[in-house]
Amino acid sequence: MLEKTTRMNYLYDFYQALLTPKQRSYMSLYYLDDYSLGEIAEEFDVSRQAVYDNIKRTEQMLEQYEEKLLLLERFQERQSIVQQLKAELEPDLKHNDKLSTLLNSLEKLD
Repeated sequence: MLEKTTRMNYLYDFYQALLTPKQRSYMSLYYLDDYSLGEIAEEFDVSRQAVYDNIKRTEQMLEQYEEKLLLLERFQERQSIVQQLKAELEPDLKHNDKLSTLLNSLEKLD
C-alpha cells in the first residue's frame, strides 16, 4: 500500500495540472493529507462511493498520462544516474568544488 501511495503522490506531483479542481482536491486530501473517504465525502457533501469512484478514475487517468508522457519514469532514471555518478565520483567530489557544484545543480533540477 505504501508503494502505491508513493507512486500516486509522484504521479499527482507531475500531472496535477491536467486534473480538474475537484480531482485535485480529492487526490490531495486522500493521498497527501491522509483523509478517509468518509471525511472527504463529508467535506464535499457527497457520498463515500462518489469519492471512491472519483479517486479510482483519477488514479487511472494519472497512470494513462504516465504511460504516454513517462515523466515519472524519466525522473527516476535521472535520479538513478545522479546517484551512480555520485558513487563513481565520490573521491573526486571532495577535491573538486566545480564538479560537486555541477552534480548538485543537476540533482536540484528535478
